[in-house]
Amino acid sequence: MAQTTPTAAPAALPAESASDAARRTALTRMKRLAGGLLALMAVIFTVSFALQDRYPWLEYVRAAAEGGMVGAIADWFAVTALFRYPMGLRIPHTNIIANRKDEIGASLGEFIETNFLVESVIRGKLESVAPAHRLGVWLSTPANAEKITDELAVAGQGLLNLLGDDAIKSLIESVAREHLIKPEWGPSLGRVGERLVTSGQQHAAVDLLLDRADGWLRTHPEAFGRVVSQRLPSWLPGFVDKLVDDKAYREVLVFVAAARGDRQHPVRLALDEYLGEVMQDLQHEPAMIIRVEALKAEVLDNAKLREFAGDTWGAIKISLADALDNPTSALRGGIRSTLQDIGTRLRTDAALGSRIDRWLADTASYIVANYRHEMASVITETVERWPAAETAAKIELQVGRDLQFIRINGTVVGALAGLAIFTVAGMVAALF
Repeated sequence: MAQTTPTAAPAALPAESASDAARRTALTRMKRLAGGLLALMAVIFTVSFALQDRYPWLEYVRAAAEGGMVGAIADWFAVTALFRYPMGLRIPHTNIIANRKDEIGASLGEFIETNFLVESVIRGKLESVAPAHRLGVWLSTPANAEKITDELAVAGQGLLNLLGDDAIKSLIESVAREHLIKPEWGPSLGRVGERLVTSGQQHAAVDLLLDRADGWLRTHPEAFGRVVSQRLPSWLPGFVDKLVDDKAYREVLVFVAAARGDRQHPVRLALDEYLGEVMQDLQHEPAMIIRVEALKAEVLDNAKLREFAGDTWGAIKISLADALDNPTSALRGGIRSTLQDIGTRLRTDAALGSRIDRWLADTASYIVANYRHEMASVITETVERWPAAETAAKIELQVGRDLQFIRINGTVVGALAGLAIFTVAGMVAALF
């Protein structure tokens, strides 16, 4: 059995707009005026024809009315034949737009392609309007930047609602697994730590640790004493415990103070050396690397990773939604400020504007040069999908009011022509 290729269903024309409704009212009014002139010519012709024997001068009126009727009917036929069959009669070369809709669409597309989608035309237009400067002036206006920010906020909220939570969580989990879990942590931590230790960045942490230790010792001397006393033999007298506690307490305070004030203190140097060894082990010692990997696997197993992905996306989504919904948020303020800064830069930096204008012109020229036929074919294919009768009605709505003047002019010109012909014929008959 032969297969048939399915044909696309006719595309519906756009719904009638408010301007189309106004055009329809104006078209109806002009049709009535043109039809009223034809009716007037018919009445004048009837009256003058009936009374011309009694009033010979009415012959001129009859001739003018007769010519007016002929002109009105002929032009009515011509205008009507463009959009439909006159009086429903399928006379050849009538209903032209409906019958030749596809040819008209193809011709329109070719006309647009050869006269408008031309590289020189597009480039010349873009160079003459300076789009970068105009955009800069427009964006640097606070009201316009605010409008764009509002639109971006609405678009962002729509995107957040469109994104599937499960898909985003899976994406975060896969990215974390690929870039966070899969690589070995030990060598990376060791390299970063080695650079920190070499540059002395650990000193700030040590200073903080010593400051906290000094503060705790000074505010909790009893607690320190108890720690020392618990390690002394139980048979020692109590006053000995007290002496030992005080001595140890003072020595520790002196030790901590000395370490705080001297960057070359032995304990600091020992700590620096120890940290350097740890960083080397993290990079090169297999046992240390294995221990870090085991710790990583324990801390970030599959369940915890999925929980991390869900919590991360949930926090990001809530924060973004709140920021986009709040006109005074830092996010929207940053967008507004950025847009205005871009506008100011485009408006004031002539060199930047020229580069952008040139890029836009080159891009538009490339698109037109390589895709103008495809762009023009949109017109042709769209017209082909339109229903023939509706297309004719739509075009009549756009130009029909002006075409009614042809009928009016035809009536007037026909009347003058009829009068002139009758007068000349009378003069010639009088001579002979």
